[in-house]
Amino acid sequence: MNARVQCAVDNFMQGYGCCQSVVAAFADLYGLDDTMAKRVAAGFGGGVGRLRMMCGAVSGIVMLVGLDCGQAEGSDRMGKSHCYQVVQRLLAEFKEQNGSVICAELLGLKGHDKTMTSYVASPRTAEYYKTRPCAAKVECAAKIFATYLMAKENNE
Repeated sequence: MNARVQCAVDNFMQGYGCCQSVVAAFADLYGLDDTMAKRVAAGFGGGVGRLRMMCGAVSGIVMLVGLDCGQAEGSDRMGKSHCYQVVQRLLAEFKEQNGSVICAELLGLKGHDKTMTSYVASPRTAEYYKTRPCAAKVECAAKIFATYLMAKENNE
């Protein structure tokens, strides 16, 4: 699992968004190839379309939980409830470790004007990587999901 966590960080450092980075690191476990994983997760970057809402790394956890234990029948309320329970538990863990699941808060942006952003992605420069906590959030999210998978495996 350490290799998957490192893969998530490497993805981010190669220019992929937080959600793409986390999802792609585990996607093969669910039959998704790397390209499809990155495409399906692409819009969640920057706190969903760069709106600074829910952190992309956190969105990655949610997507992976859905792939892992999401229900496929509309009438499966127990399955849906179980998926929600896992999402809530893993997101609570992320929030406990990072103080928030909200992109703007994780970036230290306060106030409406500061969180309103354009759709233009930031250039990935050395300065960008120095000033953003995103790689650490991607690593944290990937570790949380990896730990969940290992615990699940040990209980089966």
